[in-house]
Amino acid sequence: MEFTATEIAAAVRAGVLDPVAVVKQSLARIAERDKEICAFVRVRVDAAMREAQQLAGRDDLARLPMAGVPVAIKDVIPVAGEPMRIGSAATSAEPRSHDHPLITRLRQAGAIILGLTAVPELSLWPTTDGAHGITKNPWATGRTAGGSSGGSAAAVAAAMVPVAVGSDGFGSLRVPAACCGLVALKPGIGVVPAELGATSWGGVGVNGPIAATVADTALLFSVLADDPRLAVVDVPRSLRVVLPDNEPVPHVWADDAARRAVVAVRETLTDVGHFTTAARLPYPRNLMPVFARWFSTPAADVEASVADPQALQRRNIRHLRLGRRLRNRVSGEQIAEAARQAEQFFDDHAADVVMTPTSPRMPVKAVAWSQRGWLANVAAASMSTTYTPFWSMAGWPAVTIPAGIHPISGTPVGVQCAARPGGEALLLALAGQLERHRPWARRPARYT
Repeated sequence: MEFTATEIAAAVRAGVLDPVAVVKQSLARIAERDKEICAFVRVRVDAAMREAQQLAGRDDLARLPMAGVPVAIKDVIPVAGEPMRIGSAATSAEPRSHDHPLITRLRQAGAIILGLTAVPELSLWPTTDGAHGITKNPWATGRTAGGSSGGSAAAVAAAMVPVAVGSDGFGSLRVPAACCGLVALKPGIGVVPAELGATSWGGVGVNGPIAATVADTALLFSVLADDPRLAVVDVPRSLRVVLPDNEPVPHVWADDAARRAVVAVRETLTDVGHFTTAARLPYPRNLMPVFARWFSTPAADVEASVADPQALQRRNIRHLRLGRRLRNRVSGEQIAEAARQAEQFFDDHAADVVMTPTSPRMPVKAVAWSQRGWLANVAAASMSTTYTPFWSMAGWPAVTIPAGIHPISGTPVGVQCAARPGGEALLLALAGQLERHRPWARRPARYT
């Protein structure tokens, strides 16, 4: 049996696999692999075993969509009885008193919460390191697993858990998933409960699934969204896919590997009957709405959860200082305007989907970025997150799909597909079709 959520759940429901055995297997993999990868900040060894034992005795076990599936949770989502540190020594170590609504849904579906995964402090950066260590990319441990859901992506890529939950403000699900050769879906605003910090990144932050297969992504997403129909991956109709022929940021452009990945996927889309065309996407020249949120919305989280802001990392103290000056530059109208721009583009080009690279470059090196200066971190961030913020600001769904291996770093390359609001099922259907026609290695060879 493969180590996938869909197969584990089916076997547990059928009574041929014991949930306790599944949890033991995952815990053994974590003990063996995480010393090198540093994906977890907390592993719920005893609690997970107890929950697996309780699950085995449930009289509704045969009806649970995620029966016995071990799940990793990004350390920004409250789990009752566990601290939520958000990657920071400046936050409280006290256990949380209640579960986030997503944790409640996962437990009701039969999933086992195995542990909390690493994030950069305050989830601010697309690299993941800090007091827990440096989270490494399982495909090439000299490279970052991305961020801020880097721990969740690394845990799945190293097959410590079959699926994980992450969050996405401006690419924090999609970028690490692409770095680690995984599928991740950023739902549209309001599809999955957010409740991320004080403001959910000014209204654009969402929670979503990371997995190695499209079926697992759809299964986890259906539970997070509380809609069983979303677990079924349909065959897509013939689609019109538009590929922007311009860059979001003038000084950062896609490297050869990212461009080749898009070309290769475009050829496959054409071969299976979709229509593809190129057009100029009106990326906003004024990036202030993005920067204002990136700088200022974490300041509200600090005020709500950090007792001593001076205990924060030096790069973040500067980041938040700038953010306080930009608070009045964040508004809900910015989201509405970005959505109008996206809708106009889709209308003008009769588009069903827009496809871009997920990241313009290979992952940066896995080093102690938290000890480097603010400018160095901003420069590193600009090398990975140019394509993702547009769809975050619009609040539209987007998925990243594995599309090759970078010839220099040996890390995966991803393509991003975005659709109109309510298009999550369409994106998963398209991803499933690409998985069938362009299958990818689900994890590095040493973790198979």
